[in-house]
Amino acid sequence: MKTPIEISGVGLYLPKKVLSNAELSTRVDTSDEWIVERVGIKARHVAHEEETNLFMSHQAGQMALERANLKAADLDLIIVATATPDRFMPSVACQLAANLGASCAAFDINAACSGFVYAMHIAKQFFDAGTAKNILIVGSELMSRIMDWSDRRTCVLFGDGAGAVILSQGTQSNFIASEIFADGRYADLLNTTAHFRVDPFEGEMQSPKLTMEGNKVFRFAVETLEHLVEHMLVQNQLDKTDIDWLVPHQANARIITATAKKLDLPMDKVIVTLTTQGNTTAASIPLALATGVLDGRIKRGNLLLLEAFGAGFVWGANLIRY
Repeated sequence: MKTPIEISGVGLYLPKKVLSNAELSTRVDTSDEWIVERVGIKARHVAHEEETNLFMSHQAGQMALERANLKAADLDLIIVATATPDRFMPSVACQLAANLGASCAAFDINAACSGFVYAMHIAKQFFDAGTAKNILIVGSELMSRIMDWSDRRTCVLFGDGAGAVILSQGTQSNFIASEIFADGRYADLLNTTAHFRVDPFEGEMQSPKLTMEGNKVFRFAVETLEHLVEHMLVQNQLDKTDIDWLVPHQANARIITATAKKLDLPMDKVIVTLTTQGNTTAASIPLALATGVLDGRIKRGNLLLLEAFGAGFVWGANLIRY
């Protein structure tokens, strides 16, 4: 049985420190012109030591609760999508539940840049099973903690932040469709090492470090997302003109532009936060969604297409009416 689901609240948190391209160019061999031309980013937020994943998740989640006019006790589940938790265990979500004062199930998922659309897909199953009325979903990332700040190919791309959405049982079926996919054969093209010793008894812990073959990832992402968008529209008997807002993962300006072009959507119908936030991985879609809602662009009744592609490879999309 499908349960009517609606977005009842959104929230966000961005670290206070803004790292501009100009400042970054004093740390690594790059320039504002080079970064803007290649990826479309002018600045990104970088968390201070006290701005942990949990702290950012809490700030974004609390805002979402307040905007939904709900209390933490009303939550039936908390899902945090993150590839950069403060600890391997316990989960960010478990600690977040305690900090908010919630008494509910809680867990993290790691689907890289597609983490938020994966979390939305998972949440929908709980509603359809009749086991939840209010679910808090947070995308929160500390990408600055896993950057190789000497590698200009990657360190210019990423930023920190958290976005949150509360899904609630509603009166209309606003969650129209959701699809997620994975293909682990491409793991080596985009990955991050873990905090492990090669020898469990000797040697120092390895620090995590992100590596990426950008051109190959770009080509695969554009082709895959084009096929996914076409498929979802056909499956749900929708036309491109039915989409009011594209809310994409903020990976690269060229990928966003290519997806919008495939939908015949003008760029003023695309929520773009990449310019000032960079790629915040699992946080990028909820940050973009919250930004669009808070500044008044996204209005009740608007049909939203959320889509993402990330390391794995993993990709997916949600069609939901705000």
